[in-house]
Amino acid sequence: MQHQAHHGHFITFEGLDGCGKSTHLERLAGFLRSRGLDVLTTREPGGTDVGEKIRSILLNSRTRGLAPLAELALMFASRAQQISEVVLPAINRGTWVLCDRYTDSSEAYQGAGRQLGVEAVLTLHRVLCLNLQPDLTILLDNDLAAILARARRRNLNSEGEADENRFEQENRAFFERVQKQFLAIAHREPQRVALIDARRPLEVVQQDVVATVRGRLLGER
Repeated sequence: MQHQAHHGHFITFEGLDGCGKSTHLERLAGFLRSRGLDVLTTREPGGTDVGEKIRSILLNSRTRGLAPLAELALMFASRAQQISEVVLPAINRGTWVLCDRYTDSSEAYQGAGRQLGVEAVLTLHRVLCLNLQPDLTILLDNDLAAILARARRRNLNSEGEADENRFEQENRAFFERVQKQFLAIAHREPQRVALIDARRPLEVVQQDVVATVRGRLLGER
């Protein structure tokens, strides 16, 4: 499903946890708002009341014995709800939607990481997500060891904070498969996915993010 050119835009941010997705998403939102654009930021899983309940199941380290196919199904349940309730209505009223994760994450984490296969993920996307594709995906690539260390530090439990570190408990081989698949997606769809080296200083990376959006979606150079 492709939305019309006069509608809003849909931008997704991808990469392993700890690569800086949330920071760069919020900075891009600030830049776009400074240009007078209407911007909505959201995340996956989550973004709706239903989605946030699903998120609490999927990411909590106390969730035990969740079958990989059940995990994939829950990811798509959250996604389908958000597309219907949030993303499509926003795009259709001219809003720019910036989302932290989308189907690429399912392809990388469940398709490759859980070894369920790419085709299962892409089939579910076509059926449950109406084949809605982002106008642009920012894929932030970084050193695996560095971002895993950062993610695990960030997700350490402390009183009153949400526990969202179930995925961070996976082994290195799992994350190597995930990272490899993210890079495969970028190679397969270069017209949609902008691969950005996130090993550099934050400000330099942010300049590249903004320049990519300006060039690809705002028609500026």
